[in-house]
Amino acid sequence: MEQEKLIAAIIANSRVWLNTRVRAGATGYSAPLSEKIRAAVQPFLDNHALAGAVTVVGDRDKILSFEAVGFADIATQKSMAKDTLFWIASLSKPITAAALLILADAGDLKVNDSVDKYLPEFKRGRVKVRDSDGREMLLSPHRPMTIRQLLCHTSGLPFSSSVEKPTLDLLPLRDRIKSYAMMPLLFQPGSHFHYSNAGINTVGRIIEVVSQMPFEKFLARHLLQPLEMKDTTFRPNKNQLSRLAKGYKVNPDTGELQKTQNTELWYPLDDGKRQAVPAGGLFSTGEDLARFCHMILNGGVYKGKRYLSRDAVKQMMRKQTGVRVPESMSLGWVTNGYAITHGGSFKARMTIDSVRRLFAIFLVQHKDFAANGAQSHGEFFKAAGMEDDNFQFLWRREFNRFLLRLARTE
Repeated sequence: MEQEKLIAAIIANSRVWLNTRVRAGATGYSAPLSEKIRAAVQPFLDNHALAGAVTVVGDRDKILSFEAVGFADIATQKSMAKDTLFWIASLSKPITAAALLILADAGDLKVNDSVDKYLPEFKRGRVKVRDSDGREMLLSPHRPMTIRQLLCHTSGLPFSSSVEKPTLDLLPLRDRIKSYAMMPLLFQPGSHFHYSNAGINTVGRIIEVVSQMPFEKFLARHLLQPLEMKDTTFRPNKNQLSRLAKGYKVNPDTGELQKTQNTELWYPLDDGKRQAVPAGGLFSTGEDLARFCHMILNGGVYKGKRYLSRDAVKQMMRKQTGVRVPESMSLGWVTNGYAITHGGSFKARMTIDSVRRLFAIFLVQHKDFAANGAQSHGEFFKAAGMEDDNFQFLWRREFNRFLLRLARTE
């Protein structure tokens, strides 16, 4: 308890200090900010470490910078555009978390509810443990896993299931969830962290059961359509596919970028048999994600309409993994107490800072980067005003180490 009070006091004092800096020095962006961001990203384009990117920076009221640089397709020299579509992969997770919190705000469920309250197949769950002689055993969990634990990756569920082959999007959500329930938990719920697509997909299935509609339909009706996120979808149409950025990886022989296809999703991407993947199946644009980030940054409100309660947004900012788990996850995000972030396997990232009152979005389509391309993230966020070398995050070292582990996991 004393440790938690100390942490809270440090964060509170940091907020006061940083708020003063923001009010004193973070005004007058717009054109100068765009120039600064272009200057930060351009060297990575010049040395062919990065194919192209769409970047967005905004505050509570407006977009401060919206840039499209480099190529969406190197071979055809097709330039990135502001409406270029990206597979955002695990940036889907915070959006799924927001959908769940809409139901929580309505009183239809609680994040502390046990998962088996809505999905009875989890009542038969077992935990994989080893005895003192190293022999593997299956035991009953000390307590049922909760929705909160699904959202912050402490449920004990593995990353995925063997039925999600050859791609993640061929089985209906209900069938994938049944396969998760048949697998032993990796640890007692709440005791450790393990990054889990299965956990977030299970959140999507709970949304289906509670709302009595498909997850994809609930998401569109209650979040995407009201926020005017017209290009955010699990199944891009022909027009959207014509704007999809090509994916790139590094050729191991030459060290240069080469085109790659997304092996986690079924092709063609507009095939009607493809299913929603709450943990990582969404496609989107910079403009759409900016609308979502604006809503979160404004405490759940966008254009005067409330989508999430202020308390729900606060829960997104706070560490939810408990004192004994070092990884700092909130509900669907990585957090340091006042700023939240999430990345994807194709290296896109979005960050929302409640103290600086800024959000920043970096959209690329890279399985990996050539040369020093991995540094483009940091240079962009630094140019956007989202990093201050004179301010030490409370969990900076642990936070950065976790982001590296997260990237390797995906």
